[in-house]
Amino acid sequence: MNKTGLIVTTLCLALSATSSSFAAVSKKEADKLRTTLTPVGAERAGNADGSIPPWRGGIQFPPADYRQAGQHHPDPFPEDEPLFVVTAKNMGKYEQHLTEGQKGLLKTYPNTFKIPVYETRRTGAMPQWIYNNIYKNALKAELVEGGNGIKDAVGGIPFPIPQNGLEVIWNHNTRWRGQYAVRRASEVAVQPDGDYSLITTQAEIDYNYYRRGITPDQLDNVLIYYLSFTKSPARLAGGAVLAHETMNQVKEPRQAWGYNAGQRRVRKAPNLAYDTPVAAADGLRTIDETDLYNGSPDRYNWKLKGKQEVFIPYNNYRLGSSDITYDNLLMPGHINPEYTRYEKHRVWVLEATLKPGQRHIYHKRVFYIDEDSWGAAVIDQYDERGELWRVSMAYLKTYYELPAVWTDMDVFHDLQSRRYHIQGMDNEEPTTIDFSQASPGDRYFTPQELRRRGR
Repeated sequence: MNKTGLIVTTLCLALSATSSSFAAVSKKEADKLRTTLTPVGAERAGNADGSIPPWRGGIQFPPADYRQAGQHHPDPFPEDEPLFVVTAKNMGKYEQHLTEGQKGLLKTYPNTFKIPVYETRRTGAMPQWIYNNIYKNALKAELVEGGNGIKDAVGGIPFPIPQNGLEVIWNHNTRWRGQYAVRRASEVAVQPDGDYSLITTQAEIDYNYYRRGITPDQLDNVLIYYLSFTKSPARLAGGAVLAHETMNQVKEPRQAWGYNAGQRRVRKAPNLAYDTPVAAADGLRTIDETDLYNGSPDRYNWKLKGKQEVFIPYNNYRLGSSDITYDNLLMPGHINPEYTRYEKHRVWVLEATLKPGQRHIYHKRVFYIDEDSWGAAVIDQYDERGELWRVSMAYLKTYYELPAVWTDMDVFHDLQSRRYHIQGMDNEEPTTIDFSQASPGDRYFTPQELRRRGR
């Protein structure tokens, strides 16, 4: 990793990532969440040259032209223009703010891939009740089972003042994305010549961890309930996946089931984890790459490298606009850069290396995690030879109806095959993700319900 601009943090070394349990921070440390740190643990202050501004609360309310749940999000910064554009020709001038994966994309597609950099707007925000929970979590939350589970945390980031890499990846996995969400969207694998075929699904996600008023003891070890039905094409329509994501993955691993529409059968899916390929992604995305990363961290050693100022996708409202067609968005090699927006933000740099004796197609993964939301924005992934192979990017924006920073769409690049995969496109759908519906409750996310709905 290029160390230029890397801010060394002694907190990374405070605890060993091999311990079986980690203590919460002191009240003195937690109180920084009300002074020098934001309520989620980011630095309140801007950077030295002013290119990253201070955090002043983020976007707290929808703009005036946002009128109803499920509406595609109007851009709150429609007049913004790029400050500059990073290309293959000038990337040397900006390399300290680029990841190795971004450099790889610029080199692989020197004539077409670009990184338009806009004014940094720290729009990240969460509701006050979550801020209150984050403070409580900081005083109590712990890693257990060698870091493969968490306890005594609920309704907020568990480790806002991280002391090791495992705490950071758990912050990503548990970050705020609403309590219940319904979304119809498409995913697509784009071939080197630009050819593609859409697969459309409807996903229903219940973030059990964020149920209002729930206690850690009442979670029943379930972090997320996830249910997804394939809507098209016709040859795949009716198939479904159900998953229960757990908090302590040693006590109980992820539980998953698949529904086969042709056979009308529900079957346990124990392999729905780690590097199992996602069928709809044409082999370009593994199960644990959904949401850029999910699942148990037990196959990797996690090293927190510190912070760096990086150009990451941020405030990508134009990218998600219903005015853009898929034909205009999808280009050979990558999405159309004219619709993308990058900003300079401070990110946590987290390196995951495969443990001896463990198996995974990625032998090293370097995460760049937004300090204002704990969401991974970029991940550079390396093969067993140590060569850069794939680059994942989440095109983040603030869902001001929550509020929360989450992805508009995720893009997974394979630099070796020159193909890419996108998850979460809904530009041509009548609505986007809807957070307004009430949670149907945990009884809705059962194999029996999956069988009934699949009929």
